Amino acid sequence: MNSSVCEVLEFVKENDVKFVRLGFCDPFGFQKNISIMADELSFAFENGVSFDAHAIKGFRDVMRSDLLLFPDPATFMVLPWRPGPGRVARFYCDIKNPDGSVFPHDGRYLLKRVIEGCEKMGYTCMIGAECEFYLFKIGEDGEPTGVTLDKGGYLDISPLDRGEDIRREICLTLEEMGIKPESSHHEQGPGQNEIDFKFGNALESADNLLTFKSVVKSVAARNGLFASFMPKPIPTAAGSGLHINLSLAQNGINIFKNVSEGHSNIVESFIAGILSKTAEITLFLNPLANSYERFGAFEAPKYLSWSHQNRSQLVRIPAAIGEKVRMELRSPDPSINPHLAFALILAAGLEGIEKGLILPPAVDADLYTAPESVISNLTLLPDSLDQAIHLARDSKFVHSVMGEEMLTKYLAIKETEAADFAAAEDKERFYKERYFNLI
Repeated sequence: MNSSVCEVLEFVKENDVKFVRLGFCDPFGFQKNISIMADELSFAFENGVSFDAHAIKGFRDVMRSDLLLFPDPATFMVLPWRPGPGRVARFYCDIKNPDGSVFPHDGRYLLKRVIEGCEKMGYTCMIGAECEFYLFKIGEDGEPTGVTLDKGGYLDISPLDRGEDIRREICLTLEEMGIKPESSHHEQGPGQNEIDFKFGNALESADNLLTFKSVVKSVAARNGLFASFMPKPIPTAAGSGLHINLSLAQNGINIFKNVSEGHSNIVESFIAGILSKTAEITLFLNPLANSYERFGAFEAPKYLSWSHQNRSQLVRIPAAIGEKVRMELRSPDPSINPHLAFALILAAGLEGIEKGLILPPAVDADLYTAPESVISNLTLLPDSLDQAIHLARDSKFVHSVMGEEMLTKYLAIKETEAADFAAAEDKERFYKERYFNLI
């Protein structure tokens, strides 16, 4: 065993950890886990823990249904909301076949593979997430209602903002788990909140986003509330976005520069690569039929464009200095599988560098009010789940990153979802029944 595994086992033994959750994420962003007793952890590190992969959408057929979870010691966390005696810890896991080979449909594996390619090119990608969510009241039957916690708006304070204590508890819980929140506030919608946490490497940030969502859900439930990461839970209010901030480091130095210093050619090609592929990967950045209700309003993008500071754009270069200079991709929403999404975004940027793509001119206009003469020259983002499926299916780039078998299974499941949505007479009812209680 390596030293980190030994250190984890020693910690578990000395700190009354009795239960261990082995977590992973299915291709569609839903977190799963198996709980084992702490004295089984050594065996899990060495041999893995078996589960029925046929029961996980998009994984395996019934004839080859066994897969193994191997806990990643770097992801070890004690869950603060499950105190002793008998504390609970959690790992995220790598998924392997029974013969010990890597399971190629594991989103974590795909992201690791793209990260390795990035490092071979001499770069480290840093990612930070700004995640929005709604807080709803729970009814007498214990089910979430459509009634928001408050009627506050952007940056409001108490008493209009009734979520500040919840956000405070979430931030403190994240800190206990080693995740650094940077800011939190009330967002535009009633009962809508945002918490931003410190950037890290791509794998760490994807894992942390999963942890963040589980913490938000748990803290909300503990306070008698329901937290929703559905992209557009209220038709007339702001949707919930997941703004993804990316920068590149070379030899430990951020090569994104302040606008006054001028962009480097590498950075411009990286951004150009992401712009060129966003339409093709939108299925993985906005994976629900409900995702497309969000585009084009309340500062959510609609076109493939970029600019400095401008929040009507797909890619925004925020005003920042030093290590915080970055690009912000504004189309994704919180329903993603972060490992898949980050892998595709990063791979798109790296392809832009490899091909030396030229960044098109900035669109310095408010795209919500811009005249036809401006927007007629811009390419639209997909406006439906069905269109996003078609673009992904026809994309050589998506096929190359995901592999044929995984993509085929993913598309088949999403095609069924899109067909169900098309057949639904009441779209709002479809959203509520299909997504609201789950996302």
